[in-house]
Formats: sequence, C-alpha cells, structure tokens
Amino acid sequence: MSKGRAYDIAFVGLKPGMHEYTYSIDDKFFESFQEQDFSDCHAEIKLSLDKQNGFMLLKFEVGGNVMVTCDRCNNDLKLELWDEFLVTIKMVEEPELMNDQEEDPDVYYISRGESHINVENWIYEFINLSIPMHKTCNAFGGQCNETALKVLGELDVENSEKEDINPIWKGLEKFKNKDN
Repeated sequence: MSKGRAYDIAFVGLKPGMHEYTYSIDDKFFESFQEQDFSDCHAEIKLSLDKQNGFMLLKFEVGGNVMVTCDRCNNDLKLELWDEFLVTIKMVEEPELMNDQEEDPDVYYISRGESHINVENWIYEFINLSIPMHKTCNAFGGQCNETALKVLGELDVENSEKEDINPIWKGLEKFKNKDN
C-alpha cells in the first residue's frame, strides 16, 4: 500500500457507530512535507471515527514524543506529545462552496458521492499543533546550558554598549523607572 493510501479511510462500507484506527508516525512520515523543527518523532495517533447519517465525528488523540531544540540555549529536549483534536465531517452537495464559507476550522465538508477520506494532512497538522511554539529547557523541567547562557549574556552587554542613543531621546532617561 502506498504511503498516501495508508491514511485513506473507506467510510462508505462502514456501519454507523464507532470505528478506531491507529497510526504509528516516525520521521519518514514527514518526508513529503516541509522541513520540521523537530526530529526523532515517535508518535502514536489514535483515531476514533463516529459515523452517523450525513456526518462523521473524528477524534484524534496524539501521543508519543519528539526531540526539539531549546530556543534559548540550543540543548536537545525530549518533548512528550499529548493532545486531542476533534473534526466534524459533513456530507453536502457543494463541499467547495461550504468549505470556503465555513469559519470553524474543525468542520470540514465533503461531497455526498465521496467514499474515502484521507487523514494524512490532519495527522501532520495535529502533531505540529501539539508542539509548543516556545521551547525552553526550563519549561520542560530542565536547566539551560550555563555556558550558552553566559555567552548570550556577554553578547547582550556588548550590543547594549554599542547602541547609539538618538539625541532626541536622551533627556527621557531621567523619567525611566520613576513613580508617578
């Protein structure tokens, strides 16, 4: 089975009710996407599909771990993934029009004639959404690399000494940190 087809779900033949799927995701999954800001991905996706008349509810549970880099000191950090996401899929006559008009990102429309849904892009998106934007050692219970922090502190001092102060702002320094 090709990579893309591994994430296709043929829902037409499914009976109404709950159906579960699991996906093991590693770094190979992300090769067809842009470069990621994490590595060594070992994610488990549990997908619960609740098929109803005219719509389906999908619940994605993301678990596992990835390696990320501390934004402050460049240390490698092992990040535990855990999150869940809900998507409602509705079957309509004009899905393109409905998707363009829909403001809720958790609602997706497909044609009544469709027989498959592909969950690959949702898995990609939900793994990325499970990773915080700001990643630091302190946030994950560790300590930043002291050597790196010292170098950053020295660079900060050097940059602040080199700043040319515009003469029109010079007089405002006397008001800095004054209580009113």
